[in-house]
Amino acid sequence: IKKQQQDVLGFLEANKIEFEEKDIAANEENRKWMRENVPEDSRPASGNPLPPRLFNDSRYLGDYEAFFEARENNAVYAFLGLTAPPGSKVGVYISHCKP
Repeated sequence: IKKQQQDVLGFLEANKIEFEEKDIAANEENRKWMRENVPEDSRPASGNPLPPRLFNDSRYLGDYEAFFEARENNAVYAFLGLTAPPGSKVGVYISHCKP
């Protein structure tokens, strides 16, 4: 999980995409928000969804696998729902656990 989180954060930072991290390990409210906002069809068969999960404001974008696939296909900005050029302010949220 940590490597995936670092991969997503590194990409966003390198491309100057503004984001807000939501630590779900230390904050029950963030954990509840993530669980409520991950669509039913994107949840694991058992247990709770694990980070990283990406959102644009409160719109669920996907998990790490979806992000990775979009990056491999040079479609990350479309995946993130961005129409502004890199460096513009956008509301992208990453749920994660800090060690």
